[in-house]
Amino acid sequence: MASNDPVWRRLLNGWMAIVGRFGFAQTLLLLLVLYIFMVGPMWILMALTRRDQLAKRGFGDEGSAWSAADTAPPDLERAKLLS
Repeated sequence: MASNDPVWRRLLNGWMAIVGRFGFAQTLLLLLVLYIFMVGPMWILMALTRRDQLAKRGFGDEGSAWSAADTAPPDLERAKLLS
């Protein structure tokens, strides 16, 4: 029985090499499908509706992306909302 161990080990190593390549290809395929059917349409939808999620438009008019901070005085109710 001990003489068959190297044969099974070689078969296992060969099988793992084949499966590893299929796994790599399957990962690429799944990521491609995810991008094409989820990320791509969302990008097209956002471009068609002209939504600006990062509020990047209009920086040329103001010259800066700086926005003023909320300067309300600290109080207990405000602190409760932050936690």
